[in-house]
Amino acid sequence: MNLSIFFTYLLATAAAAGTGAMFKPGEWYDGLKKPDWTPPRWVFPTAWTTLYLLSAIAATRLSAIEGNAQALALWSAQIAFNTLWSPVFFGLKKIKAALVPMAGLWVSVVLLTISAFGLDVWAGLMFLPYVAWVSAAAALNISVVRLNPQVSG
Repeated sequence: MNLSIFFTYLLATAAAAGTGAMFKPGEWYDGLKKPDWTPPRWVFPTAWTTLYLLSAIAATRLSAIEGNAQALALWSAQIAFNTLWSPVFFGLKKIKAALVPMAGLWVSVVLLTISAFGLDVWAGLMFLPYVAWVSAAAALNISVVRLNPQVSG
């Protein structure tokens, strides 16, 4: 594995993690109605750390394969949407508007996973937990919107 490329991808994931650290849930979020299946808070940083590491490893693998342009473009799209979600949801408190970057994130991660499988099975497998997590996160975002119709945005 090319460590220079790996750390470049990891740095990009750090930007997304940084917005998550800057725009945290707080009392405002605690006051929102959430579904019973909402994971405890400690699950989120644990899951994201794992997903970011897997994503950087998978992208590093893909970067060494000819014909990787579409997959790496989708990787770029997903990390951009990932970086946008926390500032919209937690920063601006626009829970409904946050569905836009969430939809972009979900679509780009699903397409990235499909593209990755076409190039490298191991990279594709590393993205499957990301698909599952983003699907759950999207369902949680939708549920919070439905349970809190009084919240603007």
